[in-house]
Amino acid sequence: MQQYGPKKHLDFHSHPRPLVAMENRWAAGTSTGWHSHPRGQLLYATEGVMVIHSNAGSWVVPPNRALWMVAGLRHSVTMSGNVLMRTAYVDEAAIKRLPKESCVINVSPLLRELLVEAVKLPVAGALSPRDKRLIGLLIDELRVSSTVALHLPMPSNDRLRPICNSLIERPDDQASATEWAQTIGVGERTLQRLFAKGVGMTFSQWREQARLLAALTAIAQGRKVIDVAMDCGYSSHSAFTAMFRRHFGAPPSAFYQ
Repeated sequence: MQQYGPKKHLDFHSHPRPLVAMENRWAAGTSTGWHSHPRGQLLYATEGVMVIHSNAGSWVVPPNRALWMVAGLRHSVTMSGNVLMRTAYVDEAAIKRLPKESCVINVSPLLRELLVEAVKLPVAGALSPRDKRLIGLLIDELRVSSTVALHLPMPSNDRLRPICNSLIERPDDQASATEWAQTIGVGERTLQRLFAKGVGMTFSQWREQARLLAALTAIAQGRKVIDVAMDCGYSSHSAFTAMFRRHFGAPPSAFYQ
């Protein structure tokens, strides 16, 4: 499979057009390594699932979603399954009213086809009137796309990071907020204040989000939902499905369709 092409993507960074797109194929388990881009980046995979880690946290991006990343964000992308990735590099200085923060967006059928077509546009030379309209419509769709909560923020607080790293490694951990607070020598109320300040969530909300993203990655790898539920700390298939529906309005079996 084609790997990350440093020369190609670097050429796109300085391209005179405000939006250019490229395509890459990645084998399961491979990674881009840590890097950043001077332009905003829209990452979309029509096949496979992408797991993105950054200094701002992590995202899991299935095929019916895309990740908008603001310029300059240091990140790495790991492939869960074989991935066919489309990437649009967007000049945020030239194109206004783009999302101000990195986020996962829902990909409408129209946006999907626009991204597929954008990859086919010639890299050199002038664009036809049709091609210019295609790019303009793609930008309009990016602006109006709804977001979905697939982000796991990571705290900068040195006391919280070991707790968060442990919960990521062991999503089935059942220790209470009080028990975790004791590990860093504070009370539960102080722990909750630290989480609210550091990640904008309560301890239980952050842990549920960590479990959710771990589950999404495992399901993408083809594991049975009941096994994923147990490994992520849920007492039953029904409890896990209820949580999943509460977040996405659909059961796990329908999420990747």
